[in-house]
Amino acid sequence: MPKTLKPKVDYIMRNGVASAVILPVQEYEELLEDLHDLAVIASRKDEPLIPLSEVKKRLKQHA
Repeated sequence: MPKTLKPKVDYIMRNGVASAVILPVQEYEELLEDLHDLAVIASRKDEPLIPLSEVKKRLKQHA
């Protein structure tokens, strides 16, 4: 089950408008990791697909 993103954040206000966000370091690092994962997925979107049976075969060969 995917986790719900409900970070504990504080906002820095300037002239009554939120201009920055402060969040816990762990949540920031998790967001960076998620962003990296999405970038990898996007960069591989045009790669050919490999059938599951082929993946299993390759894994058995390298085990």
